[in-house]
Parts: sequence; structure tokens; C-alpha cells
Amino acid sequence: MSLAFDEYGRPFIIVEEQESKSRLKGIDALKANIAAGLSVARTLRTSLGPRGMDKMLQSPDGDITVTNDGATILEQMDVEHQVAKLMVSLSKSQDDEIGDGTTGVVVLAGALLEEATKLLDRGVHPTRIAEGFEAACDVCMPRLESIADTVDIAANGHEELVQTAMTTLNSKIVHRMKRELAEMCVEAVLAVADLDRRDVNLDLIKLDGKAGGKLEETKLVQGIVIDKDFSHPQMPKRVEDAKICILTCPFEPPKPKTKHKLDIDTVEQYAQLQEAEAAYFRDMVAAVKASGANLVICQWGFDDEANHLLLKSELPAVRWVGGVELELIALATGGRIIPRFSEISASKLGKAGVVRELSFGTTHEHVIVLEGCASSKAVTIYVRGGNSMVVEEAKRSIHDALCVVRNLIRDSRIVYGGGAAEIACSLAVTEAAEAVAGVAQYAMRGFADALDSVAMALAENAGLQPIDTVTAVKAAQVASASPQLGIDCLGVGTSDMKAQNVREALASKQQQLLHATQMVRMLLKIDDVISRDEDP
Repeated sequence: MSLAFDEYGRPFIIVEEQESKSRLKGIDALKANIAAGLSVARTLRTSLGPRGMDKMLQSPDGDITVTNDGATILEQMDVEHQVAKLMVSLSKSQDDEIGDGTTGVVVLAGALLEEATKLLDRGVHPTRIAEGFEAACDVCMPRLESIADTVDIAANGHEELVQTAMTTLNSKIVHRMKRELAEMCVEAVLAVADLDRRDVNLDLIKLDGKAGGKLEETKLVQGIVIDKDFSHPQMPKRVEDAKICILTCPFEPPKPKTKHKLDIDTVEQYAQLQEAEAAYFRDMVAAVKASGANLVICQWGFDDEANHLLLKSELPAVRWVGGVELELIALATGGRIIPRFSEISASKLGKAGVVRELSFGTTHEHVIVLEGCASSKAVTIYVRGGNSMVVEEAKRSIHDALCVVRNLIRDSRIVYGGGAAEIACSLAVTEAAEAVAGVAQYAMRGFADALDSVAMALAENAGLQPIDTVTAVKAAQVASASPQLGIDCLGVGTSDMKAQNVREALASKQQQLLHATQMVRMLLKIDDVISRDEDP
């Protein structure tokens, strides 16, 4: 596409290969974009809240995923429309920034698009709608901060962190074990957290799992679990007081970097070559042994002769360990990663209380567990489940809970869930709209209706009458000035989310509002779409 001018200086657009492209302008372009965004949002609407439904997704190669995690659903959906792809990136940005609220942010964006459609049909200009939405979002931010409670994360054995993590797990497939898993997540985050800087590096928490067994067998390991076994079946399956040599160099003779050819004419020459190779292996094993190591973990493999010499030297070994796992092992054991045999020394060895090999079921699948590490700055949550789909969904759920706990350590302010925060913001925006003159007032009221729509989705998914339920809660909030009143999705008997311990991190709710508003504002600015038609 290029811009040109006629003889009177008036601009016009030249579209290359115009016959193979389609073009939408003005209100038609806006409505087409809104329709694409709404189709994605409606897909996720039924997955919102503790009673939300799961989605089953099949990949092109036949793999099945069952989940109600918004980011995972959108990531695996095959979307082609560019606006639908923007909705996918909206959910991903929420996941990357916060780790939770990926479904809520898309549902809110969809509700805003629906309200924008009503305003467009009434003749309101898109720019005025966008400005009204932005003004309403600016009203919501201070309102959220005013209704937020600051929790003491260290009080009652970190009970506040556990309760917030339980809220996140409540809408997942693992909700029957939400208490146990929430406690695991809190313990894991605190093990790697830098509380002085109020920061957490989640890369130090490894999520691993294996199908088989029960969800109740999920456990937190104060160390590292690697999906490997000892290199020789006759090596001991348990090493006490392990001194670990972490190698990134292979147990094999050095190879010339240039092309070479070796001619062997006699049996004696072959024997000399074999003896030279064996000498290399013996020197390597001797160097490891001399450092005082009693366990070798190697990034690369080694052949049968090296394996036999390691067994003969009573030196258990694990091979083909990935680079990320090696780094975690080094962090947890306080060891150094050694790139050459000549650099092996006792000061570079990692230390662990016990390293043992575990086997599962009748399939004889093995894992290596490093426990009692010298510097337990890396931990592993090892998930068990009846099948691989349960294990993967449990890992996604635990990741969300870990992110929530991390967010609370960074900023210990919370708001109450169950739609309570949305309804409180809706009331604040409606009140602020009364003081605004002109068309922007309609846009602000539309924003308030969109916030109510999120609460209605929660009620609808819980099997309640959405309009009656939300209206009753709004009236109760106004009458009692209690912003913690929300939708009783679980049928506990009270709408007080504080009493139900339904809580969310303030940062998560603020990011949802900001991301959704910015996304909708961007879409409302698009009034011309030029796309290539599909080949017939």
C-alpha cells in the first residue's frame, strides 16, 4: 500500500494487487474486529470462576489437553483473524506479567467490546468511546487501592499466603487438594524468595511430574528431581553424604579438530590404541576420585568402557542431564559446573545429604532425587496423577498459585474476589459518570456495565440467576458500604468474600483492568482493514 497525490494535492491510497485483497472501512471494519474479539471472549466466558467449565483441545498431531486455564486455551486454539490473535496476546501478557487472571482479562475485554458495539449503534464516535473507557479505568485504579487490604504475609505461619493460593486453586481440577497444594506452593516460594528485596525467582522452582499414582502423592522436594537413572544397573541406588562432581565435558578421549585418518596394520597397534583409550578413561576417573567426589552428574553420555571403569571405581554416575537441570543442581548443592577434567577440585564439588533413585509402578520408570542440599535455593514440586492430562493440568494450576504467592510477596495488598472488586468499581464508575458532561458519560456507564457483566458470568457459571444475583449484591454493597460482598459461587450461604477467604492480589486485578482497557482502546482506533483474500 502506498500514498499518492493527484494534481490538486489531494491524497489517495494505491493498493498493490488490489484484485487479490479485500478492504473494510469505517464502522464495518470496527464491527468486524469487535465480532472477532467477542468470539474469542465468549469461548472463555464459561470457564470463569470456581464453577467454570473445562475445555478439551486437540492439537494437529492428536495430543489432547483438558484445561480451564485461559492462557493455555488461547495458546492452543488455532486462530487466524488478526484481532483474535491480539486477544491471545492479551491473555499471554497477563500470564507473563502476573501469572493469574488470564481468563478474567479476556472476559472483561469481551464485555467492553460488547458495550462498545451498543454505543456504536447509538452513533457514538469510537474515539469518544475509547476516551470514556480510559476515564472509567482511571476511576477504577484508586477505587481498587482504597478497598484493598494489606496482609501480614508472615502472620500465623504464612496463613494469608496460603488462603490466597487456595482461592487460585479453587477453580482448578485440583481443588479437592487445594489446602495441601497451597501450603506446598507457599513453602516452595519462601524457600527461594529474597525477602529483603521482596523478590522471587520462579526459575528456581522446578515443576515436574509423572503419570501414575494419586494426586495426594504430590510432594515438595527440598532439592532437585531429575528424570534419569544411574548409568549402570549395578551402581548403588542411594548415596549418603553425596559430594557431587558436575561435569559438562564427556567421558571420552579428546577428538582432533581437524580431519584425520588412522591406519592400523597389526594386532599390536590395535592393542596399543585400546590401551591408550583405557588410559584416558582411567585418568579421567582418577581425577574425579582424587577430588573426593562420590557421585558424577554429566551433561553428556559415555560409552561402556567408561561406565565399567566408573562402576569398578565405586563412583556412581548419572548421564545425559540437561543444561537447565545442571544449573539447578549447582544452585541447590552449592557446586560449580566443571567444563574440563583438568579443573576438577574439591572446592568445586556440590554437597547433598542423600541422592537416591526411585522407581514407580510396574513400568520401572526411574527418577533421581537430590535431598538435603547444602544450599536449598532450588526446590522441586513433584506432581503425580492418574494420567498425563491430570498431571499437566495440575502443573499449570500449581504454576498459577506460585505466581500469586510471588505477587503477594512483592506487594502484600489484596482485594476480595467473587466479583466483589468488579462490582465496587462499577459503582464508583457509575457515580463518577454523573459528574461528566457529554457523550463520555455514556461510555463510562458502558464500562460499569461491562464490569457487572464479569460478575454476571461468575453467577451464570455457578448456576445462579445472573441479573437477580448481581443486582442483590450491588444493592447490599451500597446499603452496607461493604466492598467485600460478592457472588456466592460455592453456595456457602454468605456473600461476604472476606468471610469465605476468597481473595486476589491487587496487582492482578489492576493489570486485568489496564490490559483489557488498552486492548479495547486500540481496537476502537482501527477504521481501515486491508487483508489478502484466501486463494480459491
